[in-house]
Amino acid sequence: MHQVLAQSLQIPWITTSGVETPTTIKGPLEASNFGNQITLGSIISKAIDYIFLFAGIGVLLMLLGSGFSFLTSAGDPKKMEKAKSQLTNALVGFLIIFVAFWLVQALGIIFGIAVFGGIFPSQ
Repeated sequence: MHQVLAQSLQIPWITTSGVETPTTIKGPLEASNFGNQITLGSIISKAIDYIFLFAGIGVLLMLLGSGFSFLTSAGDPKKMEKAKSQLTNALVGFLIIFVAFWLVQALGIIFGIAVFGGIFPSQ
């Protein structure tokens, strides 16, 4: 009966004949969306796709912003150096996101973690 995040409540109920029949009230979050049990790991595994999506959008915005800064620097060395720094940071951020994604996928395959099998089909 133990479930994480208090998603069900079991209330003892005594009928008029004196027989105890428990009644279960379930919360709005169904365990079927997260596998067999709702755990912190299952919640993170569902959120990881959105985390990578927003990180990718952030990298794209940084690349666009640094390109705009570079184009509008008008030959000013300080502005050009700032734009180059922004571009370098955006590319390093992209590299970190890319390596993190594939590292998670590779570790999922190596250790046989089925939660991370979204990219590579299981055998």
